[in-house]
Amino acid sequence: MRAVRVHELGGPDVLRYEEVPAPQPKDGEVLVRVAAAGVNYLDIYYRSGFHWGGHHGRALPYVPGAEASGTVVDLGANVTEVKIGDRVAYGISNGHGSYAELHALPAWHLYKIPQSIAFEDAAAIMLQGMTAHYLTHSTYGVKPEDTVLIHAAAGGTGLLLVQLAKMRGARVFGTVSTDAKAQLAQAAGADRTINYAEQDFAAEIRKLTDGEGVNVVYDSVGQATFEKSLDCLAPLGSLIIFGQASGPVPPFDTSVLNAKGSLTLARPSLTHNVASHADVLWRAGDLFNWLAQGKLKVTIGEIYRLSQAADAHRQLESRKSTGKILLVP
Repeated sequence: MRAVRVHELGGPDVLRYEEVPAPQPKDGEVLVRVAAAGVNYLDIYYRSGFHWGGHHGRALPYVPGAEASGTVVDLGANVTEVKIGDRVAYGISNGHGSYAELHALPAWHLYKIPQSIAFEDAAAIMLQGMTAHYLTHSTYGVKPEDTVLIHAAAGGTGLLLVQLAKMRGARVFGTVSTDAKAQLAQAAGADRTINYAEQDFAAEIRKLTDGEGVNVVYDSVGQATFEKSLDCLAPLGSLIIFGQASGPVPPFDTSVLNAKGSLTLARPSLTHNVASHADVLWRAGDLFNWLAQGKLKVTIGEIYRLSQAADAHRQLESRKSTGKILLVP
């Protein structure tokens, strides 16, 4: 089969499109013929060798990619969740292998997708959608009347977070870097957007909330936004850091949380929030129901061929992309 492999860590150029042996499903695994694979910031962290402040531990060479949709073409022993011919999707935060024509993975990660949902939409929603789901339903359960700040509100996860927070009855503010991104975030339901390239977002939030601050900040940016995100919070507010596109947050004195209003700081990951097939059925089930009902929209930015994986990574790293970037074999 054809796949993209990383032989040495580094920039987008280390992504090599080549012929590799097709994987065989082991006990409890399923072989999926990939229709579309999602591109995530996670893939960049792994490729560059930077992952949550430590070595990523990927044995080289490896096939990147943690998310895809496709069709089940073979089963290992003891698989009960799916059968050959099923249309499926998956997103595994610490996974790899989806930048390929075929991917073998544990069956419990798979969600059977309805006929009405296109493979592209299914591939675009699993990882970021389940992330937005656990952030708004579990890490901080958004309540009606809550005020919420979402950084990078026009990104793939950001647009889904905006929609889910609105569904739960919140007033939603989003930070963006361009007017075009502001329009996207507003179309997704953001009540107000703040262009952080032109405005001090912490000062704007204070204005927009009559000095009170917001109940929760969802921050995938990390280092560049951390301190000001804390300044945006109302007493007893929560800062939830779920990514670090600008770099990791430096060591931090927790007494600052007390001084700024008994704040809560969380650093969750999808791995611990989607740890069983029941979690997949709940979170992905909600997402696909909302998609089918038209309550949730997934925005696909660009679709690249598998052979153009390096271009897809460059586009995501440029911070110019909006919505989801996909690769198709």
